[in-house]
Amino acid sequence: MKRVLSNVSYYLLVTIISLFAHLTALAQVLTPEDSLYAGLIAKDQATVLSGYGEARYTYNIQHKNAEASLSRAVLFIGHKFSKKISLFTELELENALVSGQGGDEGANGSKGGIGFEQVFLKFNLNPTTYLVAGLFLPRLGIINENHLPTTFNGVDRPFTEQFVIPSTWREVGIGLYGVVKGLTGLNYNIALTNGLNSSQFTNGSGIRGGRQLGSATTGAGLGASGALLYYINNFRIQASGYIGGSTGVEKRVADSLQLNSGVFGNPVVLGEMDAQYINDGWNIKILGATVNIANAANINLAYANNTPKSIYGAYAEVAYDFLYHRFKGNRSLAAFGRFESLDLNAKIPSNGIQNDANRQQYIVAGFTYKPLRGVAIKVDYVERITGEPNPALIVTPFPQQIPYFTKNGFANIGIGYSF
Repeated sequence: MKRVLSNVSYYLLVTIISLFAHLTALAQVLTPEDSLYAGLIAKDQATVLSGYGEARYTYNIQHKNAEASLSRAVLFIGHKFSKKISLFTELELENALVSGQGGDEGANGSKGGIGFEQVFLKFNLNPTTYLVAGLFLPRLGIINENHLPTTFNGVDRPFTEQFVIPSTWREVGIGLYGVVKGLTGLNYNIALTNGLNSSQFTNGSGIRGGRQLGSATTGAGLGASGALLYYINNFRIQASGYIGGSTGVEKRVADSLQLNSGVFGNPVVLGEMDAQYINDGWNIKILGATVNIANAANINLAYANNTPKSIYGAYAEVAYDFLYHRFKGNRSLAAFGRFESLDLNAKIPSNGIQNDANRQQYIVAGFTYKPLRGVAIKVDYVERITGEPNPALIVTPFPQQIPYFTKNGFANIGIGYSF
């Protein structure tokens, strides 16, 4: 009996330590969704509401044009069926309204998009291990799982985690999460989801368009991902990876297009490493990621979409909270700077077209003010520096063509909330 109680106490202690480290390292408010996920809802059965959203105003320096948008509003509804099983759902509306037959993020010519960002069941196998099944966000990079507007600096999410790691990336599948016994702070996860659709890859946006997002996914392709996440002292260190098939069509069609049709046919391989340091008002982040598409030449033959063989991106960010010593994070005023470097066609196949506009650098600086943990007011300036676009890829001729500036600035104001 004593041994059983000892084991239970150990697992409970590990769970509490891991949860505390997770919430402290991410410096985010403990929302009802967080409480449900961490198993902190006391009732045997309960339904919780939560959500987040953000709005922005952007002024384009070179074009002397502005854009205002309700970027997204998300409603979370979760339900605890029992101590072992819970439901998580998030419905997201982007850009305030939907016009036409739009898809994710205003695709297919629509002004906005509406869709589920997650719908999954969580099964607690024991105090330190759980399983998720349904539409969920794999653990890749920093932003994909934890993208509330109150958890990152800047009006925009880091560009590396938009175009190299295509956050937010959700697919249908199953995932196992746990804590490594005997190594407090070391977490692991593995997941199996549906694959990508390479017919939707587009020049200049990496593999982002190939996400199927749980919407009538096609093809027999699968995606396998995994991560090791380690909390030690004031550091959060992670390595994650993904390999997945990208054929996205049935075997008969794939054969006609001369594409492999196996579960990992025309594989896409993504790898990333990141680290965060949080202490005494300082918050430092670094991340590097690469994507390799070995059969890019075959994809180009099938779809003529100028798919690259490899892309990469990296960024480093430093922020300091001037109010930390007074309010300990309950109220904050952070100044930050971030530098990003991306090459969205670092290596192209023999039938690809080089586009120097895909070599990009971003210098971002600004302030994030939080009058309380669940509300953020943001101001920043983004300097974008790129190479010249390849004239061979310009479809609309002069004078209808919009002028392209290899050096351009964007002034941004944004608000965000989470509850």
